[in-house]
Amino acid sequence: MTHRIKRAAVLGSGVMGSAIAAHLANNGIPTIMLDIVPRDVTEDEKKKGLTLEDKAVRNRIAQAGKQALLKQKPSPITSKKSLDLITVGNLEDDLEKLADVDWIVEVVVENLNIKKQVYANIDKVRKEGTIVSSNTSGISVEAMIEDCSEDMKKHFLGTHFFNPPRYLKLLEIIPTQHTDEDVLNFMKQFGEDVLGKGVVVAKDTPNFIGNRIGTYGLLVTVQEMLKQGLTIGEVDSITGPLIGRPKSATFRTLDVVGLDTFIHVANTAYEKVEGDEKKVFEIPSFMKEMNERGWLGAKAKQGFFKKEKGEKGSVILELDPETFEYSEQKKLKTAAVEMAKQQKGTRKKIKAVVSQQGDKASDFLWSILKPTLLYSAELLGEIADDLTQIDNAMKWGFGWQYGPFETWDAIGVRKSVERMKAEGETIPAWVETLLEKGNETFYKEGNGNVYYFDQEDYAQVEFNEKEINIRRLKETNDVIMKNSGASLVDIGDGVALLEFTSPNNSIGLDVIQMINKSIEEVEKNYEGLVIGNQGKNFCVGANLALMLMEAQDQNFFELDMVVRQFQNMTQNIKYSEKPVVTAPFNMSLGGGAEVTLPAASVQASTETYLGLVEVGVGLIPGGGGTKELYLKMLRDMPQGVNFDLMQVANTVFERVATAAVSTSAEEARENGFLNRYDGISVNPDHQLYDAKQRVLGLSKLGYKAPKPEMIPVVGDAGYGAMVLGAKNLHLSGYASEHDLKIAEKLAYVISGGRINEGSLIDEETMLALEREAFLSLIGEPKTQMRMQHMLLKGKPLRN
Repeated sequence: MTHRIKRAAVLGSGVMGSAIAAHLANNGIPTIMLDIVPRDVTEDEKKKGLTLEDKAVRNRIAQAGKQALLKQKPSPITSKKSLDLITVGNLEDDLEKLADVDWIVEVVVENLNIKKQVYANIDKVRKEGTIVSSNTSGISVEAMIEDCSEDMKKHFLGTHFFNPPRYLKLLEIIPTQHTDEDVLNFMKQFGEDVLGKGVVVAKDTPNFIGNRIGTYGLLVTVQEMLKQGLTIGEVDSITGPLIGRPKSATFRTLDVVGLDTFIHVANTAYEKVEGDEKKVFEIPSFMKEMNERGWLGAKAKQGFFKKEKGEKGSVILELDPETFEYSEQKKLKTAAVEMAKQQKGTRKKIKAVVSQQGDKASDFLWSILKPTLLYSAELLGEIADDLTQIDNAMKWGFGWQYGPFETWDAIGVRKSVERMKAEGETIPAWVETLLEKGNETFYKEGNGNVYYFDQEDYAQVEFNEKEINIRRLKETNDVIMKNSGASLVDIGDGVALLEFTSPNNSIGLDVIQMINKSIEEVEKNYEGLVIGNQGKNFCVGANLALMLMEAQDQNFFELDMVVRQFQNMTQNIKYSEKPVVTAPFNMSLGGGAEVTLPAASVQASTETYLGLVEVGVGLIPGGGGTKELYLKMLRDMPQGVNFDLMQVANTVFERVATAAVSTSAEEARENGFLNRYDGISVNPDHQLYDAKQRVLGLSKLGYKAPKPEMIPVVGDAGYGAMVLGAKNLHLSGYASEHDLKIAEKLAYVISGGRINEGSLIDEETMLALEREAFLSLIGEPKTQMRMQHMLLKGKPLRN
């Protein structure tokens, strides 16, 4: 049977229900969100003369859930327009509307009897073939639907989203014994391709995969901390990025999640597991006491940490679990920690820090990693069929850089197993089998493929065909050319990929040179070019340190040459004979935006934070960014209709002068950085594939390079209007003298200089104006102070 999901319903509008509805709406799926009918009328409703019979009252709970989406931070919605796709109702009046949807997601209270009642009601109204799922995080999915019809059982599974669904990649899918294989495969594909998720298939066991291992590892950490006499701050200082975990490490993560939520998840496991395992899931008494006091973390303004105003600004204090007093945060600094920090790459850091026996930090990390690795190995087969599902769940749901088995590989399986045995541990039989067969790792790579040990032998990891992994690709496909800042790689079907490899993917002369050479190569031998990479961010801009050094040495001739080269490079992207598609994601700022804007087309990732932010360091865009944003907005104006040129100029002025950065690709479209023809990839793993398809599509349509454009500008009058706005801000105290100077330079560029309104100038003239403004500002002492502050502190200086 062919399944399609065009419309969905979410039952439950609490934090999780509304966030799932938002995620569906973000991805273009009209969603109806239902909740219970309130029992009472509020004072506010009484004043309006409303009763329990009025729709506004009956839908109040779902409506409040929808409205709350606008206030949450980080925002669950990619654009306010997403809310238009969410309609609200209630579970009494609107139940029959479930007959019109293709997927029903239940997110009601975690109570088996209530859930069973909801499913009995769904079963009466759903049409045959409608997929139904539960977002439960702990209740058995088999038990929920034991009384339902055969068709519903066949179309039912668990779909456990991790919170917040927009940002956390993991979706655990839990089939029951009745779930149709087609339904499972469809939902897996749908989860990846339409919802942009990393999908793992879990078994119907307590807390499934992510929460089972994550909670276990976390509680082991707390218990070892108490046993070994470490402080909360010391534990967090070594259980974060040092071992490939998020910056929030252990206790700051708990503060973010909320202690009450964590205790609920831990209790689910505690009630259902036996023996020694049960002891681990017991909540330490000091955490129970914190819960009773309401010290739940971020939402209560105090938890394991508390922010207080000190003499030198805010300080973060840590809790003492014995006295319940807060004191200054401590860090654990030992020889092993220092040694690990010197290592390149997280795998080497983990291995180094764990292997220094007798060192306080090393012994502590070993004492928390060892049980977590053994526990993961013992649960293989019980919670998931293969170890890749366990590793992926921890990476995608908990932000671990490496899953348990990848971590074990990094430490060294044989050596660590010998140590575990010497310490009296029992090793799961299948891990012994791995070593007996002469293998050293759970994973191995070759010929561009990845293989994992499936308890007997190695099996190939199956990836979605839309997943292009640059690192693996380089093993099988030739690197066409490379230098210190970038590589050009053949990604098949006549398409080349330019990958930035410089620190932070910043743009220096090496990257500029490679972009120019790549375009030359592609024009001769390829269908087109994708500019993209798989770093932490697409590109955080030009090499600021290099420019500051040149400016401080007053090498303005050198700087002029660099800016000209940057401008020539962005013009080469624009006028390439073969289509160039840029693939920005995450931070795509300053120079990153200037590379993105002139491309034939853009294939952005949903999470793309795009902006021309040079004002933050006392500059304006110098590589053609202002010109291209202005042109992109002009091209978006309806053809043959008179429009207000001044409004376009003002919008560009505002975007650049305020260093506006989009909070999503959808918002980048609303801000004019993307147009209606540019694409957005929901799944970041599919972005390069989508960009490649875009290149091939343009090529197939007989792509022709654009012709040089004449640019209509607002001239003198427009310049005056823009500067007036900036002067008002200055007089009101919102902008400094230097801010005003930058704004005047920017207005001069956008207005095309001192000429008549409506004049046409060519691109070279506007580029010359940009260059001139950029060079005059970089010579200013206050700009240099801003640049230095950004390099040292990572945030803008207001001077």
